[in-house]
Amino acid sequence: MNIEQIEARIKDIIVSSLDLEDVSPAEIETDAPLFGDGLGLDSIDALELGMAIRKEFGVAFSKDPAENKKIFHSVKTLAEFVSGGAK
Repeated sequence: MNIEQIEARIKDIIVSSLDLEDVSPAEIETDAPLFGDGLGLDSIDALELGMAIRKEFGVAFSKDPAENKKIFHSVKTLAEFVSGGAK
């Protein structure tokens, strides 16, 4: 998968795993923050999304919360992490 395909798949995963009924994958901006003022996800969403990403791509996330905060900043940062750590 190239980076654009990974980004598209992550957007699909965000919508499906978090049951976002009012958001389509195409509406999620690649560089927009996923939490706070961006997509507005919360810590529970982060856990669910992390499990779904791990299941889909076979990656393991850091035990360091600060590192994970950087990884989960946006679809772009998640895709970059996945592309470098996928099995």
